Amino acid sequence: MVSIYDVPANELIEKTTEKLKKMPELAPPEWAAYVKTGAHKERPPSRKDWWYVRTASILRVIYKQGPIGVSKLRRRYSGRKNRGTAPDKTYKGSGNIIRKILQKLEIVELVKQSQKGIYKGRIITPKGKSFLDKIAGEIYEPLKKDAKKSKKKKKGTKKKSKKKETSKKKEDKKTESKKKGTKKKSKKKKTSKKQDKKAGSKKKGKKDNKDT
Repeated sequence: MVSIYDVPANELIEKTTEKLKKMPELAPPEWAAYVKTGAHKERPPSRKDWWYVRTASILRVIYKQGPIGVSKLRRRYSGRKNRGTAPDKTYKGSGNIIRKILQKLEIVELVKQSQKGIYKGRIITPKGKSFLDKIAGEIYEPLKKDAKKSKKKKKGTKKKSKKKETSKKKEDKKTESKKKGTKKKSKKKKTSKKQDKKAGSKKKGKKDNKDT
């Protein structure tokens, strides 16, 4: 069974945002167009659908780390604020945004409140788990196909490289054999030259004897 751990987080969040947009219960409030996501931010988000992106991200975090409360989620979406000449300081994310999103997720029954030992907060419901796992399955299938294609390409390149190596070895053997042949020929030529010199010296010796 494919789960959220088998797919990249960015792709899962993007796909989940598209699904969440179809749910009217998760629609952002009117003030979402003007608000910042934390004290560390200078401006509101540039994306118009940032509310759904944050909702998808929170849903994924609850799936992985639940039960989790608002304070931990605020820490997760914190950031460093540029304070000019003063040193930077870390500020937590907006708690109001996180609370509103959690309340809306409870209405849709993707999340519920629970307690496990000391830890208290929201956990993912079976409906929410199956919702995210289905999206992960949709993402995983094309990724698997791409992985298979890349493996085939790698195998093809390996075969080509092996062929090239074998052809290079053959060429090297041919060049070595040619070199050996040229060496043998040069040796034969040298020996023939030596024999000619010896024959010439013998003829000269015979002529000298005749003259004497």
